[in-house]
Amino acid sequence: MAVSDYTAKQIQVLEGLEPVRKRPGMYIGSTDSRGLHECLREIIDNSVDESLAGVAQNVWVTLTKDDWAVVRDDGRGIPVDKHSSGVSALEITMTKLHAGGKFGGGAYKVSGGLHGVGASVVNALSSNFLVVVLRDNKAYFQEYEKGKPKNPVKEASGEQVAKWFPKEWGIKAGVNLTGTLTRFKLDTSVFKDLKFDKNKVKALLKDRAYLVAGLTFHFTDERDGEVAHYYFEGGIASLVAHSTRDKNPISDVIYYKKEDEAISSEVAIQYTDTYTESVKSFVNGINTLDGGTHVTGFRIALTRSISDYAKKSGYIKEDKNGLTGDDMKEGLNAVVYVKMPSESLQFESQTKAKLNNPEVQGLVASMTKEGLDTYFEENPGDAKKIIEKITLAAKARLAARAAKDAVLRKGALEGSSLPGKLADCQSSDPAVSEIYIVEGDSAGGSAKQGRDRRTQAILPLGGKILNTERAHLDKIVKFEELKDLIVALGAGIGESINYEKLRYHKIIIMCDADVDGAHIATLLLTFFFRHMQDIIKNGFLYLAQPPLFKVIIGKNVYYAYSDEERDQILKEHANGKFNIQRYKGLGEMNPGQLWETTMDPINRTLKQITIEDAEEADKTFTMLMGEEVPPRKRFIQMNAKFANLDI
Repeated sequence: MAVSDYTAKQIQVLEGLEPVRKRPGMYIGSTDSRGLHECLREIIDNSVDESLAGVAQNVWVTLTKDDWAVVRDDGRGIPVDKHSSGVSALEITMTKLHAGGKFGGGAYKVSGGLHGVGASVVNALSSNFLVVVLRDNKAYFQEYEKGKPKNPVKEASGEQVAKWFPKEWGIKAGVNLTGTLTRFKLDTSVFKDLKFDKNKVKALLKDRAYLVAGLTFHFTDERDGEVAHYYFEGGIASLVAHSTRDKNPISDVIYYKKEDEAISSEVAIQYTDTYTESVKSFVNGINTLDGGTHVTGFRIALTRSISDYAKKSGYIKEDKNGLTGDDMKEGLNAVVYVKMPSESLQFESQTKAKLNNPEVQGLVASMTKEGLDTYFEENPGDAKKIIEKITLAAKARLAARAAKDAVLRKGALEGSSLPGKLADCQSSDPAVSEIYIVEGDSAGGSAKQGRDRRTQAILPLGGKILNTERAHLDKIVKFEELKDLIVALGAGIGESINYEKLRYHKIIIMCDADVDGAHIATLLLTFFFRHMQDIIKNGFLYLAQPPLFKVIIGKNVYYAYSDEERDQILKEHANGKFNIQRYKGLGEMNPGQLWETTMDPINRTLKQITIEDAEEADKTFTMLMGEEVPPRKRFIQMNAKFANLDI
């Protein structure tokens, strides 16, 4: 058949759960670590929905030594009676897309599920999947392989119940307990060798415990024996207070709530003296990572309320430049939480990362404006501190703009006036162009000589850069090394940043393997995380991995990138005379060696920088690079034994 032929024979119909296995990213977002944990979240949230319906008080989550995940609740138990289609309702729920109790049938008023594809998608992506239902004084079960039932739904024996339920759960034949247990092992052909990250799972459970009053989570990691329990009565106000515990708050936690006939929304806010923001948003217990209409309504009202109070109280003049939404972000910590009927929910995708309901924006905006106006009137001291913080951010923004405009007038931030120390590449295609940010002129010289001039640019740094964790944008723009970096990248900075103008899609930090090199790399990572985070999110930032050792055995030269590699080389050549050189700096390598070991795309090793947990990363940067000494001292004391003193 010719390539141009297009007939009915080429139309493929995927039955049942086949579409999920064919295109898993359409249903869980990706098949990386985020997608892996999305599967677990889907199952956990089914149990959380039972609590939102008022019928479950506990959720147990266990990670087993052999890579199974087990989730159990004490809710009603999934129905097992025959559906109108002729098979058990349990089988329908677990094997059919868009089937479930969350479509207005009365089973759930509020739930995190929308499309009814959660459990069935996880089933499709699991090599093995088991559901056990406790209801009507009996235990029923069904097992599946890659989404296909191995047996019809049937009653479990006492031996099976004893096998599936730990003794501490107190489940015995004849005892009228209710609930659902889901036990699954994700398919390695889809997720490769990825494992569940204990810290991610604990963070997920902790968030849910804050959001759902009266629900207790019991977590067990059989891989290392850790057991944890989460139960909070303070709600999202406690969640905000927890997120600011290592920062310096300049206000109390501001909390307000509003309900209409269908929608309940609540917001908690606290400002700190840091320069970064953390806004988390949820809908029916689901973390909407990309925000949505509820976050838009919150931000609009936050800006309006603070601006109105600042003008009314004389903190800013009516005829002066007003405060912007970006000014409000510095030091802001907030949680926006909305609960609404599940059949009304509109998400952008099955991963539920962004809420699209337009009616929610107005409700959250009016609630936020009313709540903040009242708080400011009743707490003028806190209001003054917040506005002083924000007006300082506004002054820094204007100063940064002025500094940037001054540099622009000199022609240094635009096209033709690239930094003199930049050795640019010949290619103008960002997709194939890469820039090495190199520590020191010596290493920079070697890198310039050893590079592939067609695609590799070199920008040497003259020592340690500014700690941008503690700096406003005006200081950053004026700092020579950072200004050169910003100009070289071409995307701009601050409110005028445009990533479409980014000149390189591989930005590689290459530093010495010593304490100073590690410090410089950390300072650069801080800059990118705080001021050009989308470079990280788009996968453009890397760390080069130069060799630590040069091993000479006879006339042969070997490079080792770790102590283990060095030892393996020596073991393989045990009878030879050897000489080992420990590289401390990149400048110790000549251009040929630097190219061969660290810059040649065929041989080099690069570590891609990613953000798996933005909140945890934010806390870490604040702790390590911020002004508060006690948290940093605590961290050093707890982790000193893991330090590599060799560098």
